Amino acid sequence: MKPNIKIKGKWVYLYRAVDKFGDIVDFMLSERRDEVAATAFFKQAIDANGFPKKGVMDKSGANYGGLENINFLLMLAGLISFVEILQVKYLNNLIEQDHRFIKKITNPMMGFKTFYSAKATIDGIETVHMIRKRQLSEENIPAYKQFIALAG
Repeated sequence: MKPNIKIKGKWVYLYRAVDKFGDIVDFMLSERRDEVAATAFFKQAIDANGFPKKGVMDKSGANYGGLENINFLLMLAGLISFVEILQVKYLNNLIEQDHRFIKKITNPMMGFKTFYSAKATIDGIETVHMIRKRQLSEENIPAYKQFIALAG
């Protein structure tokens, strides 16, 4: 289940991807939860991070269709390597547990007034989450110094 966020009383969807170590790979706020949105999210994540060997997800048909579209595009490009798609109920627990952090912060907000403000807020929340997980620094730098370095 993706975290749902309310904007002007309407639900929007937060697509998120984490790697096998629990590090955030990418995220995207979308007005729809369909194959087109899933394909756009996977393209964005692949452009930023490269091709994964496997994609583990729940039984969402939209996500499966999105990765199938990516594999089709790879085939058209003449690439031999494809993304292996695994739909296993319990293997995606890592991302489900990672959603808790987002839900904990956004649920008390009771929604946003604009898509732009929701996106900006989610960007900030995800960045702070990445700092806490020490994803943005190779050295053992305290979180507040990482934040200052990013803000400055």
